[in-house]
Amino acid sequence: MAAIYIVFGAVHLAAAQKFLPIMPPMIPFPLQVVQITGLCEIAGGLGLLIPRTRWLAGLMLGIYALCVWPANIYQAFWHVHAPPLPDGWGYNGPRILFQPVLIWWALYAGGVVSWPFGQGEPFPLLWGKGRDGGPRATIGRR
Repeated sequence: MAAIYIVFGAVHLAAAQKFLPIMPPMIPFPLQVVQITGLCEIAGGLGLLIPRTRWLAGLMLGIYALCVWPANIYQAFWHVHAPPLPDGWGYNGPRILFQPVLIWWALYAGGVVSWPFGQGEPFPLLWGKGRDGGPRATIGRR
């Protein structure tokens, strides 16, 4: 997950102009928003690699994925062509439907949630034992 966000963040920064067509028209300063999203993706990806920041990075990437979902919906429903991305529902349909999985994956990668894999400890460095013996988030402390 970290590698995916770091790579996509770099692409957002390097080719920011190519993402402008999918920005909904009500978004102010679209170029700057695309650039900021690239920086957020890179920061979130790097944050997932650092045990002390993993929980917060996972939470923020989950929120981020929720916030960019409208751009995906806009591209699909308004038939916005943004080369080199494919056009049509064969690409946009799965992309829109996969977004909740991407949100969950960010939360899981950050140790924010452990569902559906039970009450296990997805990242032992991030979890300690609470007073009742159950898992307790410690945000990177052992």
